[in-house]
Amino acid sequence: MGDFNLALVIVAVVVCVIVFLVNVYLLVNYQHPDDANQAYFPKFVVVLGLSIAAISILMLPADVANRHACRHAIYNGACNLTLPMKDLWLAVYIVDAILVFFVIPFAMFYYEGDLDKTMGKRIKSALMWMVTTAIVCALVLGILYGLVGKVDFTVRHLSSSTTAFPSTWTFNSNEQCIGNGVHQCSAYTASPSSEKTWTMRSTFPEYVVALATIVGSVLFAIFGGVGIACLPLGLIFAFIRRPKAVITRSQYIKEATELGKKAKELKKAAEALRQEEKGGSKGRKFRKNVKAVEKEVFQLEEDVKLLEEMYPQGEKAETTWALTILGYLAKLVFGILGLIVSVVWIIHIIIYLLIDPPLSPFLNQVFIKLDDVWGLLGTLAFAFFCFYLLLAVITGAMVLGLRLVFITIHPMKWGATLMNSFLFNVGLILLSSISVIQFCSTAFAYYAQATAAQEIFGHTLESLRGIKYLYKYNVFQIAFVVLAGLTFVYYAAFGWRRKKPSGRFQLST
Repeated sequence: MGDFNLALVIVAVVVCVIVFLVNVYLLVNYQHPDDANQAYFPKFVVVLGLSIAAISILMLPADVANRHACRHAIYNGACNLTLPMKDLWLAVYIVDAILVFFVIPFAMFYYEGDLDKTMGKRIKSALMWMVTTAIVCALVLGILYGLVGKVDFTVRHLSSSTTAFPSTWTFNSNEQCIGNGVHQCSAYTASPSSEKTWTMRSTFPEYVVALATIVGSVLFAIFGGVGIACLPLGLIFAFIRRPKAVITRSQYIKEATELGKKAKELKKAAEALRQEEKGGSKGRKFRKNVKAVEKEVFQLEEDVKLLEEMYPQGEKAETTWALTILGYLAKLVFGILGLIVSVVWIIHIIIYLLIDPPLSPFLNQVFIKLDDVWGLLGTLAFAFFCFYLLLAVITGAMVLGLRLVFITIHPMKWGATLMNSFLFNVGLILLSSISVIQFCSTAFAYYAQATAAQEIFGHTLESLRGIKYLYKYNVFQIAFVVLAGLTFVYYAAFGWRRKKPSGRFQLST
């Protein structure tokens, strides 16, 4: 067992280093050229946040492996010698909450501050906003923890007498208790009156994690439900709507001229909004106009990208066109594979979580069988399904951000992502990662049984006063499945159609 624990520690350290290096690579390649060699603090927050989110997802498979390290031990207390996963979970999610509610807002306020102000004034303004946020959050958490920060566990009171060890064993399913009289020593045959409520106060870190999970679960149910359908179907229908042939030079000049005119109009609109902002106008109409300009800029960038695909230029134009076609073929392949994974997820949620009792362990049993084939195969499959849910949440946020007025657009683009978009998406990923872990620990409770994550998310969270009913009646799971079904139907009905011009800044053909 000691060798297994040492190997687990080494793997954990190596994985953390790899995650950090990958996130640095993503930051360097996704950042906008305007942010090169500056905005170092937001960049540090981005790398830290992405690392925490990735490590938190990987901690659940590590928790399962850590539990397996002592399952064959022959002495009591062997599991106390493994990694302190519960302490690690709480530490990671406390850091998660601090980043989401304090550090990331401060970094965004500082980055988006008026460039005409001095650095000191920008820091002061960002600190004022952050301190205000901290005071509000502290008051809300303190009041809620003081009033309803308790856990109500439903238990059964079972009792039985004692007697000398018998020479023959006469007990059976009809006689489970020792001695004469009425005793309740079996939870299956005990009367309903044996149920009791055991109340205790939860620890404050666990309560903070629980409330953060509730906020993340709302986002997860909405964005995840939409995204689990949009992620594969968006790739498939992108292949269906792909450009079929290269346009002529005259068509390219015509379209490029129109896009140039629209870009000038957008620049004028943005300058007008900037002057309006300097004048102190930040009302509802101003925010609506900013949202409209952001949406038009995003659509203009998409039109430019589409035009470049339809008319490749340079000495290697034919090679570029061939790579474009291969890219769309790759989208089709990954879209089909993703569709299979999405359908499997929906089936698993229905037959294991929504139907009581579950019809089948389904994916839980698949992971166990894979572990029997090779020790880490089931763990890797388990991690893949958890990561897929997180990708679905991000996709859903991007899709709804283009259609809902109250959601700010923060697109992630290779080589053209500003730090405020980075910070927003990192905050969304961090907040959603908590609920993804909670959802996975519930959906794969049979595979991840007796783990520290299940103790936090499966027992304490689902028994918290005032919150437990959301999980008792599967509110988030039902919302997730309903939104996924509606999105599937919408895409099946309208997703295959080629997009038509819907605004002033669309392609003319």
